[in-house]
Formats: sequence, structure tokens, C-alpha cells
Amino acid sequence: MSKSAVYFIHALSPLHPGVGQGVGSIDLPVAREKASGVPYLPGSSVKGVLRDAAMNTWGSEAKVKAVFGPETNGASEHAGAAYFGDARLILLPVRSYAGIFAYATSPYLLGRFKREAELAGLKPPALPPSPETPSDALVGKKSQVTHGDEEKGRARVYLEDLDFDAGMSDEVTEWEAWLIEQTKGLDLPLAGRLLYLHDDVMGFLLETALEVVTRIRIDENTKTVADGALWFEENIPAESVLYGLLSTAPETFATANGSKLPAAEILAQLGSLAKHTLQFGGNATVGRGLSRMILVSATEEA
Repeated sequence: MSKSAVYFIHALSPLHPGVGQGVGSIDLPVAREKASGVPYLPGSSVKGVLRDAAMNTWGSEAKVKAVFGPETNGASEHAGAAYFGDARLILLPVRSYAGIFAYATSPYLLGRFKREAELAGLKPPALPPSPETPSDALVGKKSQVTHGDEEKGRARVYLEDLDFDAGMSDEVTEWEAWLIEQTKGLDLPLAGRLLYLHDDVMGFLLETALEVVTRIRIDENTKTVADGALWFEENIPAESVLYGLLSTAPETFATANGSKLPAAEILAQLGSLAKHTLQFGGNATVGRGLSRMILVSATEEA
């Protein structure tokens, strides 16, 4: 019988899942979904990083081959026993006048996460109602990102150059507590920072609130910027949280050295790999992509 789990990735440093040369003002943009514009880390990248970690820790090439599949030149032999979905953004850190930063999400982002979490057997809370207008936002109890009293309807949230009327929501409070419990192995700075925004505002932040850095290369002789060696690079900011769905094939397909490898054991082994600090995306030599990862399955939630 196949099994599924949700994995969470917490970016400790800016993350650059690149797509090559861009056509706009940003030379090296991050990967985004075509329809929604939501940044994501391809599942192939997650699989490759965990495979490399497995090669260094499991000590069994047959086991690695069973779980991740053969190398590219032998890909026609059989598929791997583990299936890695793309890691999509669920919580975007945005600079806040109060509380340093807020973890922004929206009905679309949280709703899609809820749907996929339920596919893995998890039981997330009910979705909060959507903010009535783009100028409204919902926060949980004891929010760190508001000015004023949200329970009396006099609270405001200030993000970058945007400001919102904030209202306290029991559902947002439940989601904050539930996400903290699910990701407790990551020690996310989430308490009091969850901010539920209108989808229109979230779409704007996904376009404008990612980190853009200027990169240069110095000419060795002149010690100035070399000709043509100035470019702009986009990153998913540090402290961002992404999630994805990880599934296994039925155990009859998961064999190592001729013996069955149960689906539950596959998830446990992959979970052990995720306990180490990992590097995803490009630009590892300049510190990009350092991340922590955790797998959450229905049995763990129960």
C-alpha cells in the first residue's frame, strides 16, 4: 500500500530555484507557476538533494536505487519508489513595522495547502473567511504584527509601504497553532506572526516582495566591474516556508537487494535524511539555499 506525507522546507538563507536567463528587468528570476505566479522549488531538485544525502549516509547503493530510481543512463529500468511533488510557497516573510516581519498567506495559498495535506491524511483546521476587501487582513490572538487592539477593531498592520485594517480571527489562531505543531522540528518563528491577506494583495506581494540582489564580477586588472558582468538575481527570502507532497509506490515496487522495502520505512528513511541542514537551488558557493526540512505524516499527527 502506498503512503504519503507532507514535507516542509524552511529557508535559512535566500533560496534561488533558478530558471535560467529572464526576459524582464531581472536577469535571473526564480521558478514560478505559470498561472498563479507562486514561486516554487521543483520536486526534481528536492529529490536530487535527498538522493545525494542518501548516497552519503545509507551505505547501500541498492537501497538508494530502489527508493530514488536508477541513474539517468539507466532510467528505463524502473521508477523510484518515492515520488516528490514540487515545493510551493505557503508562508512569505514580509517586513513589518511591528514584529520585524509577518508571515503572509492567503485563501488561495492556504486552501491549496489544506487540500494537499488532506491527501496525505492530515487534518488541518477549517479555512478562515477571506478578508472582505484588499485593505483588510486577519491575524491571530496575541499578534506581534499589529498596532492597536485587534479585538476592538482598532488594529492596523504595516507591511513595507502597505497598510491594512486588522481583525482577530479564531481560525487564524487555530492555523497558527496547528502549523507550529506540525513544524515543531523546524522551530519556525511563527508565533504571533501569521497574517491572512486578500488573494489580490498576496499576488502583488509575490511579485514585489521577493528579494532582488545585484551581483557583479570585478575585473582582476582594473578592480572595477567587468564589462557585462552586472546582473540582477531574484531569491525567495530567508525565513520563507514551502511545502510539498511526498508519496511512495506500493511496497511490491520498493525492493532493495531483492527484499521488500515497506512504504512506511521509506518515509522514515527519507525523514531521517531531512533532519540535516540541506542546500537547495543554485549559488551554493555564496550561501544561497541553506534550509531545514521535515516530513509530517498522518501517523505522526495522530
